[in-house]
Amino acid sequence: MNFELSEQQKLLRQTIGDFACAEIAPGATQRDESARFPHELVPKMADVGLFGAMVPEEYGGAGLDALSFAIIIEEIARVDAAVALMLASHNSLCAGHILSFGDEQQKCDHLAPLARGEKLGAWALTEPEAGSGAQYLKTRARRIGAEWVLNGDKLYITQGSVAGIYVIMASTEPERGGGGISAFIVERERPGLQVVRVENKLGVRASDTAQLHLEGIRVPEQNLLGDLNHGYRDALTILDGGRIGIGALALGIARAALEASINYAKERRQFDKPIAEFEAIQWKLADMATEIDAARLLVYRAAELKEKGLSYKRAASEAKLFASEVAARATSQALQIHGGAGYMKDCPVERYFRDAKLCEIGEGTSEIQRIIIAKELLR
Repeated sequence: MNFELSEQQKLLRQTIGDFACAEIAPGATQRDESARFPHELVPKMADVGLFGAMVPEEYGGAGLDALSFAIIIEEIARVDAAVALMLASHNSLCAGHILSFGDEQQKCDHLAPLARGEKLGAWALTEPEAGSGAQYLKTRARRIGAEWVLNGDKLYITQGSVAGIYVIMASTEPERGGGGISAFIVERERPGLQVVRVENKLGVRASDTAQLHLEGIRVPEQNLLGDLNHGYRDALTILDGGRIGIGALALGIARAALEASINYAKERRQFDKPIAEFEAIQWKLADMATEIDAARLLVYRAAELKEKGLSYKRAASEAKLFASEVAARATSQALQIHGGAGYMKDCPVERYFRDAKLCEIGEGTSEIQRIIIAKELLR
């Protein structure tokens, strides 16, 4: 087993880390406070190829491997988890779905503007009454002549109000449940796509999360993405890959919490010495570092399995489950180490603490991950 990153991956980590500190970190606290989507960062991120990280070069992307993308997400989440979430959902979900299941024309038409950052991508599965049980969608798609007509509601959609291209799951044969769901590419300019509201969230507040209403949206036959009635099964595959990204995002948050705690422990003095000299603090730091290293190995393993074309469903769920819970524990301990200062809004660990919680919920809750892992063990 090789635990070393390649020279190219090490350079990528350094390059993205420097970019994140220079361009994304400034203003992160203010964007969080005002829940403002970072429109000004989109062209800067596009210039360094982040929106087409895993899109093949022939479609305008960088063609990076899954592990390299996990490295990118970790480095960006270390300074701003909201920006990392935007990038992860754009790449892994929307662009990833088109890349994995689209035909050649769909890839040529839609991947290039996504890869260049000219259009942001959104992926719409969740509904008011279909979260973890996503096979019970109420959004309907009816074929009328050479078109499909979509009606329904979508909830908690990342990039929901700012996207230019949506991948939307809808029921095409309701009587078949999950076996009657299909995916569709929907361009923002199509009449009938309405943003009902942008959500006011606990964490990752600068990430755009919206509720959508679909009323008589007409798309041509060629916008059916993948095989008819195969959308739910395809979506589960896309979620497996997306969980690697969420695991990497959780890593970045946890790492930021650890680094902040180390620095604070060296500077903060009590009883006439730095609190870093107290075993109670040292043990917290040791536990945080150990769990973060273990989580990184799980995330990297899942990414490598995906890249090699091997089965990675269980590995992705293990990585997402463990890394997200590590982030929750690490940020909680970081806040405890910072004491009263950590509870104040001007301290970054307060933001890390709120951001980390999403990782235990989004793209399959921790409970769902445990169900998936158990099924893989028992089947």
